[in-house]
Amino acid sequence: MTTIKIKGMSCGHCVTAVTKVLKEVGAIKNVSVDLKKGEATFDEAGPVDMDTIRENIKKAGYEVES
Repeated sequence: MTTIKIKGMSCGHCVTAVTKVLKEVGAIKNVSVDLKKGEATFDEAGPVDMDTIRENIKKAGYEVES
């Protein structure tokens, strides 16, 4: 399981948007986004490029913390 910190989420819509973005990455399964913790967890079913994830989340209006 991989966990990433996400900045900029403030409501349920944000959770839905981030979940959708992560599910669009082919090798990601079992996405869970926690608004209070400001993080997302997911399982990798294959190689996942973290730069792609960061870019997709940024396009949705959020930022992955390093």
